[in-house]
Amino acid sequence: MIYADTSVLAAYYCPEPLSERAQQALLAAQEPAISWLVEVELASALSRKVRNRAMRAADAHQSLAAFESHLEQGLYVRLPVHAGHFAKAREWLATFALPLQTLDAVHLAVAAIQGCPILTADVSLAKTCTKIGITVQLIKLSTGVRLSAGELPRALKVAQVCAAQRS
Repeated sequence: MIYADTSVLAAYYCPEPLSERAQQALLAAQEPAISWLVEVELASALSRKVRNRAMRAADAHQSLAAFESHLEQGLYVRLPVHAGHFAKAREWLATFALPLQTLDAVHLAVAAIQGCPILTADVSLAKTCTKIGITVQLIKLSTGVRLSAGELPRALKVAQVCAAQRS
């Protein structure tokens, strides 16, 4: 099992430079796991893209529908978030030594308590994982890779093909 954070899922379901890498990483993952927090953050990321005019609302709805379909198909293990995760996140934040945002600390706590590595596209988060002893897989951008908004249907088609291959 590997915990996929929001940066990976946003790249997977939205056309962006990391989309191909996110697809490869998720296809290779044994039991990709997410939490309810990832679901909320993905909806927020899509909303932000629409507000910033980086994505049309219809495309954001299509991306979210694809994600929800994948959840229903059981392509992700959904991990619960409970009080122990918040306590662990608070413990790390209270060291005042880690460059962690609140929700990132909760993501790390979910993965750490579950005992699974993190799959992320966030360089800062990956460095923090290394500092606190969480195994991390960082996906990085290939040089020269660019996707435009017009490629959204292709990105979703790829996501559907990946889902079919995994099942």
